[in-house]
Amino acid sequence: MVKPLSIACLVLSMVFPSASRAGDAPAKIRVLLVIGGHDFEREPFLDVFRSNPEITFETVGHPDAHARLSAEAARSWDVLALYDMWQPISDAAKADFLARLKDGKGIVVLHHAIANYQKWNGYARIIGGKYFLANESFDGRDHPASTYKDDVRFTVEVERNNHPVTRGVENFEIVDENYHGLWVDPSATVLLRTKSPTNHPILAWARTEQASRVVYLQLGHGPSAFGNTSYRKLLAQSIRWTAGRSE
Repeated sequence: MVKPLSIACLVLSMVFPSASRAGDAPAKIRVLLVIGGHDFEREPFLDVFRSNPEITFETVGHPDAHARLSAEAARSWDVLALYDMWQPISDAAKADFLARLKDGKGIVVLHHAIANYQKWNGYARIIGGKYFLANESFDGRDHPASTYKDDVRFTVEVERNNHPVTRGVENFEIVDENYHGLWVDPSATVLLRTKSPTNHPILAWARTEQASRVVYLQLGHGPSAFGNTSYRKLLAQSIRWTAGRSE
């Protein structure tokens, strides 16, 4: 005869597999990494993800990436990491993107992905910022085209060292690409700043959109940034926080 307690344990193990064995390590965070529309040095960049023991990741490129935003496809990932620079997006893909925010999927936006979907202002509102590829009227004012400068050595200053994304990270120096002339949502939580004259003062921020956590990291143009230990820590902690694993 099966005792009631045994039945209860069996039910718990079926509904919550991790509860069946005390002390089990948490499941790895499943990251969907989206690329396409901008050249980059693939192997050094992917090594940043391969070296993160907390995650598994899959890479998908445009034009196939939007299919992975559907409700059924999104069951296979927890965090959407964007390292693309893509413009066309259908109404159906926009709807899927917005639906995943209601589901609470994590969103980590990296470097040039701030320039995605120039004609969909909703994207800029979601991620909390915009790089302007051309002169544009946005958020009640005229913005000239943003600018960039490669291979700049500058200091990254941690604005909030008590945030889960920046925890344990001190001010550091990096060689990376600078972006100037961005729009940044004034309600976003600023995480990193710089005094580099060729960069916007804000380098990274966090925000919530519906049930989702969103982080933008401007850093990450090439191998000099990919190999920077502070950059790697910031990216790993961004994934962890947006996945709800920091607490």
